[in-house]
Amino acid sequence: MDRGRQSDLRGEAEARRAGDPGKKGALEPALDGEIAAELNRLLGAEGPASFDFGALERGLREGVLAAAAKILQQVLNADSSDQASADRPCACGRPARFAGRHDKWITTLFGRMRLSRAYYHCTGCGTGFYPRDREWGLEGSALSPGLTRLVGRVAAEVSFGSSSELLRELAGVAVDAKQVERSAEALGEAIARDEREQVLASSPTAGTMYLGLDGTGLPVRPAECAGRPGKQPDGSARTREVKLVQVWTASRPSPEGPVQREAGSVSYSAAVESVACADTERDLSAFAQRVEREAKRRGFDRAARQVVLGDGAAWIWNLVSEVFPRAIQIVDLFHARERLWKVAQERYGPDNELRGVWARRRCEELEAGPVEPVITALQALGGAEAAAAAGYFRNNRHRMRYATFRRMGLGVASGVVEAGCKQVVGARLKRSGMHWTVAGGNAILALRCCLLSGRFEDFWARREQAGNRLIVFSTTDPRAESAGPQGDPESKYVVGGR
Repeated sequence: MDRGRQSDLRGEAEARRAGDPGKKGALEPALDGEIAAELNRLLGAEGPASFDFGALERGLREGVLAAAAKILQQVLNADSSDQASADRPCACGRPARFAGRHDKWITTLFGRMRLSRAYYHCTGCGTGFYPRDREWGLEGSALSPGLTRLVGRVAAEVSFGSSSELLRELAGVAVDAKQVERSAEALGEAIARDEREQVLASSPTAGTMYLGLDGTGLPVRPAECAGRPGKQPDGSARTREVKLVQVWTASRPSPEGPVQREAGSVSYSAAVESVACADTERDLSAFAQRVEREAKRRGFDRAARQVVLGDGAAWIWNLVSEVFPRAIQIVDLFHARERLWKVAQERYGPDNELRGVWARRRCEELEAGPVEPVITALQALGGAEAAAAAGYFRNNRHRMRYATFRRMGLGVASGVVEAGCKQVVGARLKRSGMHWTVAGGNAILALRCCLLSGRFEDFWARREQAGNRLIVFSTTDPRAESAGPQGDPESKYVVGGR
């Protein structure tokens, strides 16, 4: 997205958040009075002489938040402008009639409050809606937009249970782990839709741009991999493969130094998606389309020199040949070295010093180029692992001209590709005990990629400009939205995941 347009979107969003200064001024006396009363209650008759400062801080925060929630609830519910007309247009094209006001419990940054909203029902299609929910970003959600943002930030970093604990400790807001899960996944799904729809071309930020592709296993629930072949002893699978694309720029700080990734230049996009596509289909596979979108956003598709790094997986180079036919293809040196050390481990064992001698010599030959001496050494070594590795190096030898690539000023072992899977997937979605649905995992991947790529604020700016809508559900029974503090008004919006 054009940086000027980003600034415009954020400016408009901030202006809407600021609201009417007159209304804000009217709230101040009431809020000041509530705060003063709460402080006097906490201090008691003895005053500051004998109080627990930490307890006072916590108590005052709770009191201030509760007072703010109480006053905000009064102000919002005093406004009935959302029922100004007897009917409103329904999505089906027919008029929906005003059918009374109904309460909804929501949780905000200040705590829980009961919100009164006008309800309109369409007899033509049998659905109903709340205009205020649509305007304020509450449709299909029991969390306010501000709290949803906060939930998204913490849930992208830590487990849903830990997120709930952090929200309570750091923000003073009670959101149980299951509600964190539902809200974070709904937000992630909205971000995923936005990623597919908002594809604004950018100019290249450098003459040479890099794109990396990789895959890693995502632990999933048994139903998600039933019938799929895998690496378990019985041939079954316990994971689904997340495929990741990342784009970055790199430079050489000194004439003699290595090419290094430029700080802050990496963007990510990932999902459990297929790279397979039937010969009769005209469109690219789902993941190939994702790669195209990311390349277009970053300007990689128009870069003077395109460089793609990956391991030796056939799907990577098949995709690259189809989508970026003029790109320079490089097997990341990290993966090539790793393969040689794996062969040495099998042949000599972990404690034999010949293991290190053989592997280091082959790595030196590999970097000096050409790769044929390495292939010859592998064939001479013998064994199943060495034979498989010889085929690997033979099939990728034109992607392993490391000495030539370095003379061209290219990076060959940035570490970005290997680190990307750990950063995006491993650090959040592969922790002990986690088993995901594909839908839930993809939602959190979308959320995490958005944050790591520096696009979270842009997403919210677009969302607020579009009317603060996150997800849209038709509600036929207004009583479903009226659950009290002990109820769960979101029970029908479960997305799945962990």
